[in-house]
Amino acid sequence: MTSVSPLWATVVPAAEATGFDGGAFGRTLAFTALAVVVVLAVTFAIALRVGKQAVIDVTWGLGFVAIALTAFATSGGHGDALRRWLALLLTAVWGLRLAGHIFSRSRGKGEDPRYEAMMERADGNPNVYALLHIYLPQGLIMWFVSLPVQIAMFVEGGLAWVLWIGVLLWAVGFFFETVGDLQLTRFRNDPSNKGTVLDTGLWRYTRHPNYFGDASVWTGLFLVAASAWPGVLIVLSPAVMVWNLYGGTGKKLLEKDIGDRRPDYADYVRRTSGFFPWPPKPADPSVKHD
Repeated sequence: MTSVSPLWATVVPAAEATGFDGGAFGRTLAFTALAVVVVLAVTFAIALRVGKQAVIDVTWGLGFVAIALTAFATSGGHGDALRRWLALLLTAVWGLRLAGHIFSRSRGKGEDPRYEAMMERADGNPNVYALLHIYLPQGLIMWFVSLPVQIAMFVEGGLAWVLWIGVLLWAVGFFFETVGDLQLTRFRNDPSNKGTVLDTGLWRYTRHPNYFGDASVWTGLFLVAASAWPGVLIVLSPAVMVWNLYGGTGKKLLEKDIGDRRPDYADYVRRTSGFFPWPPKPADPSVKHD
């Protein structure tokens, strides 16, 4: 088995074949799909008990951890040890932090307005509606987005410099996501900030440091897998995550909700980058801020 050490080395020539075991990878895909079903089934049971579907937001990070653990356990004897451990640990650190943050943020609160609006549209059995319109889509996206982590357990050799660029990009994303969430939490916990817009710290350079961070984390994990063939083939997985954060249920819906509630948010949007960090434009002196 080829190692990806030392850090600066090109492990195998690009033309050299790798020992990727497609059959074993297929079996792992089945086990990780089963892990997703189990995690979401437990989540659904908890949601019924506490009376709110928002618990699935906590499960989002934990589900990726369960997938990484399952892939690691069922892929023994395959892949490079360093890449396997990196894929597992980077996913676990990201997922556990995110789950803990969302749990702390939502503890003691009622249902998320997004899920309230969805459940109001339920026709027929509300539990079946929730399974089909909340749990099934999130489970499918979770499993598909996690493909870089799963295939990283099997690929061998490859380009070490691509792997370490992936780790660096993951670290940048984790910094933006973690620090951005901490800054927003402090801002919200200060009563004097009620009704105002956070435009300092990382939020001065991007309206969504946490979403940018999330996208960077999963692009980095993709590069960890894509550093060896055939990891590059699952490029659609990070693309789905980035699209979801930028144009799907992330940035787009959140900004619409905030814009409806805070009149000075429009000026913040005008002068602050929507996703990628960038120096802000000057404030409009004609806009009055509360």
